[in-house]
Amino acid sequence: MPLLRSARFPAILLLFAAAAGLAVANSPLGPLVFAAMGVHLGIPGVIDLSVEHAIKDGLLAVFFFVVAVELRDELTRGSLRSVRAALQPAIAATGGVLVPIGVYLAIAGGSPSAAGWPVPTATDIAFALGVLAVFGRGLPAALRVFLLALAVLDDIVGILFIAVLFTRGVDLVLLALAGVGVAVFGMLSRGMGGGRHPIRVALLIVVALVTWWLVARSGVHATIAGVALGLAMAPRPAERAAHRLQPAVNGVILPLFAFSAALVVIPAVPLVGLEPAFWGVVVALPVGKIVGITLFGLVAQRVGRGRGSAPGAPMPLGDLVAAGALGGIGFTVSLLLAELAFAGDGALRDQAVLGVLAGSVISLVLAGALVSWRARGYRRNVRIEAV
Repeated sequence: MPLLRSARFPAILLLFAAAAGLAVANSPLGPLVFAAMGVHLGIPGVIDLSVEHAIKDGLLAVFFFVVAVELRDELTRGSLRSVRAALQPAIAATGGVLVPIGVYLAIAGGSPSAAGWPVPTATDIAFALGVLAVFGRGLPAALRVFLLALAVLDDIVGILFIAVLFTRGVDLVLLALAGVGVAVFGMLSRGMGGGRHPIRVALLIVVALVTWWLVARSGVHATIAGVALGLAMAPRPAERAAHRLQPAVNGVILPLFAFSAALVVIPAVPLVGLEPAFWGVVVALPVGKIVGITLFGLVAQRVGRGRGSAPGAPMPLGDLVAAGALGGIGFTVSLLLAELAFAGDGALRDQAVLGVLAGSVISLVLAGALVSWRARGYRRNVRIEAV
């Protein structure tokens, strides 16, 4: 399915799913869909999940498995394989995390909304690369590599936040058993060449499911199981598995998650009545990301020149600003962080989700305009040089 492996179509599908969720929640169908999301599935005494949690805790773990495989590839063979290659995007990513947190806390600090400070730190890599693919014809490859490294590092931060901040009452015995499951999964995947291994594949699926269950029951967020399994699996079979799962992730799992996360009833209050959870996210995503990535990116270039660490020519200011706007497209991981940060307060969670949707759309529009502007400039320069 080439369409579901492309950069453009999955991003469009994700945006459509989020818009559909928001529209359905605010339509006469809303109560029916909310009731369907609350239906419980599972095996009595073993696992009991609502449809909503099956999507957010179960299916999303498959997405994080694919993300983990891509992260390891970037860290071992890709744009983050050396300190020198990772220096500039790492410093810029630091700004893209710290400045949005600062902007959010400047708005929401001292209120119950302050708990949502991790929400605007994430970048949706699929959306950002999708916008780059749609509007960025003619841009240098260095910008795509920079953005990819930036988004990968943001994913690492998001995963760490989920693992560290949103873990409650950990059962160490179950967590240790889950660790054994990860180790067994990794060992089973070794030695799988290019041929078919149906029995071993079946065993891997069983071990993965048991490991996910143990992580879910241990108190650690279940999506971390996907991360651990993706990092533990042998590289070649992991890449094949991620390749086969990518159409399902892009075409089913992420749209379902976007739809379910966007099932938010827009509060019938004036703008001044919206909580800091909304305003903090809606400002921190576009503004915080652009300012943080641009400023820290400029600092990184100076540090790189001083130490001989930054490869290649410095990135122009316009490209850094465009990358900052792309970084503000939070969507997937930001929506998950909003769900987790305000798990005990539905009203604040809904406002944070609205903030993620609004802030991401603002960033998307800004990024589209900036990327188009930069791409036109590069194409014009190529035409001039060709004359």
